[in-house]
Amino acid sequence: MSVPANAFPALVLNADFRPLSYFPLSIWAWQDAVKAVFLDRVNIVSEYDQAIHSPSFEIRLPSVISLKEYVPLNRRPAFTRFNVFLRDGFKCQYSGIRLPAEQLTFDHVIPRSRGGRTSWENVVTASAEMNLLKANKTPEEAGMKLRRAARQPTVHELQRQARKFPPNYLHESWHDFLYWDTELED
Repeated sequence: MSVPANAFPALVLNADFRPLSYFPLSIWAWQDAVKAVFLDRVNIVSEYDQAIHSPSFEIRLPSVISLKEYVPLNRRPAFTRFNVFLRDGFKCQYSGIRLPAEQLTFDHVIPRSRGGRTSWENVVTASAEMNLLKANKTPEEAGMKLRRAARQPTVHELQRQARKFPPNYLHESWHDFLYWDTELED
């Protein structure tokens, strides 16, 4: 039986059993997961019921794998458009309204034309409407108030934010590894 290429993704955990990343979630196509198993680079933690086979072997498709060698994570997150949106919770920092990424823009708190830099400390998420309203002014000059000051987040802060935006597909075998370090409810 042939298996569709995008079916049965495997959640990839670091050697400490934490996902390599939460957003985007660290997943591999089943082909890459099976190849890593045969190259002895990963341990199979959980499997799907679906198996693949050849004349000489059969293997159930891995649903969760862990790397055998720990991969150190970056201490400082990359300054990207997406990470700024993630830091700000996909909310306009002037109105507080959550919007889809395609409706959000960057806003330079101190406008670039006035010496403002494109950096963690000077860029916030804004709706197009608020960005146009603010124009070439500081928030104070435009009579606007930031919900939260622009600053560089830690990797852990971005991971915590990412957990609030789960991907469309989450296999049941992944839940224990994605949310094991969140606070439990009574």
